[in-house]
Amino acid sequence: MDARLNYFADPATGKVLKHFMTTGNAIKALPLPAATQELVALRVSQINGCAFCIDMHTKDAAAAGETSVRLNLVAAWREATVFTDAERAALALAEEGTRVADAATGVSDEVWANAAKHYDEEQLTALVMMVSFMNAVNRLNIITQQPAGSYVAGQFH
Repeated sequence: MDARLNYFADPATGKVLKHFMTTGNAIKALPLPAATQELVALRVSQINGCAFCIDMHTKDAAAAGETSVRLNLVAAWREATVFTDAERAALALAEEGTRVADAATGVSDEVWANAAKHYDEEQLTALVMMVSFMNAVNRLNIITQQPAGSYVAGQFH
C-alpha cells in the first residue's frame, strides 16, 4: 500500500508538518506522565482506526518499557485491572474527547471531574492537548492512507 501523499517528499506538506511535529514535541514536554501520554495516544488512534499511529505508539510505548499486557488491553481498559485510577480517568477523557460526534454533549462533567481528581491543571491541559493533537494527526494519516508496520521506535524523536 502506498500513501496518497509522501509527507517527506512534498515541500508544502513538509512545511506544515514541521509545525505539527513541533507541537507534538511541546505536548510531550508537558508534565503528563509519559506512559499516560502513550496510552492516550494509542486509545485515540484505536478509536479512529489510524493504523500508522497505532503502530507508532505501540512501538514507542514498548521501547519506553510499557508491558505487552497493558498495551494489548488498552482497547478494553474498562475491564482490565492493569491500569491505575489516574490512567483510567485519562482514558475515559480521551474516549469522550474523541467520540464527540457520538455523544453530543462532548466530555461529560463526571468524566472531567474524575480526571481533575487525578491531574492538576497543567496536566489536564496536557491531556486535552494530547487528545486534540492525536485526533488531528489521526485524520491526516487516515485521509492520506499512511501505511503501518514499518515504523521504528523513536523514529520521529
